[in-house]
Amino acid sequence: MSTPTVSLPVPRVPGRRGRLQDIPVQGHKRVLLAAPRGYCAGVDRAVVAVEKALERFGAPVYVRKQIVHNIHVVTELERKGAVFVDTVDDVPEGAHVVFSAHGVSPAVVAAASDRGLRAIDATCPLVTKVHREAVRFARDDYEILLIGHVGHEEVEGTAGEAPDHVTVVNSPEEAEFVEVRDPSKVVWLSQTTLSVDETMETVRRLRERFPELHDPPSDDICYATQNRQVAIKKVARDADLVIVVGSANSSNSVRLVEVALEHGAKAAHRVDYADEVRQEWLEGVETVGVTSGASVPEVLVQQVLDDLAAAGYRDVEEVRTAEEDLMFSLPKELRQDAAGRRDDRALGGRGRG
Repeated sequence: MSTPTVSLPVPRVPGRRGRLQDIPVQGHKRVLLAAPRGYCAGVDRAVVAVEKALERFGAPVYVRKQIVHNIHVVTELERKGAVFVDTVDDVPEGAHVVFSAHGVSPAVVAAASDRGLRAIDATCPLVTKVHREAVRFARDDYEILLIGHVGHEEVEGTAGEAPDHVTVVNSPEEAEFVEVRDPSKVVWLSQTTLSVDETMETVRRLRERFPELHDPPSDDICYATQNRQVAIKKVARDADLVIVVGSANSSNSVRLVEVALEHGAKAAHRVDYADEVRQEWLEGVETVGVTSGASVPEVLVQQVLDDLAAAGYRDVEEVRTAEEDLMFSLPKELRQDAAGRRDDRALGGRGRG
């Protein structure tokens, strides 16, 4: 069989660090470090699932799409023997394949089964909850307005649970043009990684048009997305500059930049690696806010802090707005080691802030 076709970002080797200079500013240089930040329980579970699959079954282990949206994590797993593919058709028959944290549609599960693949489902349990809600509302013949971004893997997976009942709403502006069959039987669900504020604005506009719009039984936006946005809001109001560590295809990382700007930061930038922080960003800056998306390992944040320290930002104050203790167990296929011994380890945000 030919090498699987992939369409993943090209891994970039981080450049030389330590380039930032300690240029004096009028006031006191400091860093406000947002917490919580970084890895959430669902991301941790998914990453460790790939690591343990490699330990248990040996390389290669195939992963459909990026296991999480972070190029550093993907690159490190590739080095260990993971092979990332676009579709299950790219996986050799009978091989192990891991479904990413963003979830997949029933059609993907069926396609994997048809090829005799040994599937390991690393979907975040909070995304699975949204899938179940979609199935239940479709069964009751509700029209589902799914607030999210067309083309995002999570949206594709959720919509795939009830394709005849789901309409994706990309933005508050799109809410003005949505058409439904029966305004009395409409419910909204959402992608878990969206901006809380933008999502609720979309819901507000939808409800203006459809007063009987039903709410989901619980908030779909995940606890980690909300917590990281709340933390950066508090940091942003005192920050001249906010640096968000996270990849360009990470929805929650991109939203953190937007939230920071909306809540008082004079400037905000997203970086994958510390070497992307530019000297000109620091001109006249006294306070730098730092955070990271929910799929970012803490080592990448620490590298940014080290480079900022070299530039004179050595006073680091953590701004904590919540404690996170949610834990998820591994997928059932990985709860035993190769010798059949049970592994009861629960995973909840290894290395997060």
